[in-house]
Amino acid sequence: MTVHLPAVPGYEGAAALLETTGLAVSDLVHVVEYVTAGALDDYASVSAAREGFLGGHAVPVATVAVAGLLGPGPYAVELTAFPGGGDLVVAHPDAGFHRGSLRVAGEVVYLPGIQPCDAEGLVHAGDFRAQYRYCLDRAAELLGAAGLGPGALVRTVDYTATATRAEYPRCGRPRRELLGGTGADGLPVFPGAAGILVDRPVLAGAMAALDALGSTAPPRTVNPGWSRYETLTYRPGVAAGDTLFMSGFGALDPATQEAVFDGDLAAQAEFVYAGIAAVLGEAGLRGEDVARLVEYVTPAGAAAHPDLAALRTRYFGRAPVSAVVCSALLRPEFLIEVVPVAVRA
Repeated sequence: MTVHLPAVPGYEGAAALLETTGLAVSDLVHVVEYVTAGALDDYASVSAAREGFLGGHAVPVATVAVAGLLGPGPYAVELTAFPGGGDLVVAHPDAGFHRGSLRVAGEVVYLPGIQPCDAEGLVHAGDFRAQYRYCLDRAAELLGAAGLGPGALVRTVDYTATATRAEYPRCGRPRRELLGGTGADGLPVFPGAAGILVDRPVLAGAMAALDALGSTAPPRTVNPGWSRYETLTYRPGVAAGDTLFMSGFGALDPATQEAVFDGDLAAQAEFVYAGIAAVLGEAGLRGEDVARLVEYVTPAGAAAHPDLAALRTRYFGRAPVSAVVCSALLRPEFLIEVVPVAVRA
């Protein structure tokens, strides 16, 4: 059974939390580093702490730049583990085990974070759509090493800058051209998606970066009947095997496509949690089946975020939560975006 642990300060904190599960470093299948500008300025120290913790275990790593953390320290670490560590696939040995490999465990394919760069550095400088397409192509290459096509992608999280907000809809064309698997019912299935704005990228000059998950199981769209998704290149939920991968949820009315509860974090969060619950219900799942929540909060919502604990527990029980501060979200009115994963017990 896959174990998702919430983000905690540093690799020392991650090691201590992993120990409480009875699992070992050799069981890890994915690592996410949420790094502030201070951590990026001293990233060599983060890398050294990672190598000391992993001790040679090859695992895909996603490094996510954030505007801030809701806990202490300059960076936080989120771990995913699976007994035995699943199967390692090395796609790009020249990129190193943590950036050029993936792991397949419990029908889920864990990819490393993808930046718009090759062995020589940044590619397509100044061209947002070309960088985004490059990241999708890179994801397809990684999946290809595991014998899978780009249709195996079940969820992407896009990291872009606030300055590219107006250009973000241009992601739709490469997604439509490159993505979309065929579900068990023979219909096309686009992966779930989230779009997060971060103004200090991991890679200088990067206008787009990507985190992605795939699956070896046939995908199926999960939609409670929201017609807005019929013309989009992502879906509210994608079920594959026993796992439901969901898009990022913000306080957007699916009927009117208008942002709601401007300036009110608690009201936005309840609206978001209710939307997630609707997708869960459509998949035959409950709040207690949520195995991972990542909450991206804007600076304007950060101070009130601790007040959401009771509301979140009412919807999702004791689901592990990783909460970080982003620069902004795609809709300026949004204070929070939540990206969930649920697993059928």
